[in-house]
Amino acid sequence: MSEYLRMDKERLEKDLKRFREKAIELGAEDAVPIKTKQIVIRNWVRLKCKYGCSMYGKRLTCPPYSPTPDEMRKIINEYEIALLVKFGPCVECGFEKEVNIHKVIYELERYIFFSGYYAAFGLACGPCNLCPECNIKEGYCLKPHMARPSMEACGIDVFATVRNAGFELKVLKSYDERPVCFGLVLVT
Repeated sequence: MSEYLRMDKERLEKDLKRFREKAIELGAEDAVPIKTKQIVIRNWVRLKCKYGCSMYGKRLTCPPYSPTPDEMRKIINEYEIALLVKFGPCVECGFEKEVNIHKVIYELERYIFFSGYYAAFGLACGPCNLCPECNIKEGYCLKPHMARPSMEACGIDVFATVRNAGFELKVLKSYDERPVCFGLVLVT
């Protein structure tokens, strides 16, 4: 069991409320704490990256460089609570004009970390957009302190996870529709 779940549940609840407020302050529409057992990881998810995303292999936070579904399952098993962060509707996940999800998730992870949750780790939405061009040819990230993989890059079934948390998410039928995007911060 996580060290923080052994602590006062009242403190944890207060902190989670504070983290939700911070997420909204940073530009999220909503944020809800979830049990990590609600996070669904499926091997097929990365097929959507490999056969459907033009950024596959072009960002150091994307597959094949991101954690595999098996690695992510092991990581998720070390946590019990996460914060699911809702953004949207967005212009395009990974390339937002209104709110940069990658920056918000980084700032939120940092805030949670400095609140004493030293294992906090964020997962964004879509390909990393922190640099105009990824430094992939040199083989190292220019912003490793900020860059985080997306949930889907790690095999997380975002649709199933979001539905487990009580949100609705639908498949878009037209490029004219704007997606609702989600990020995740593993808390404790």
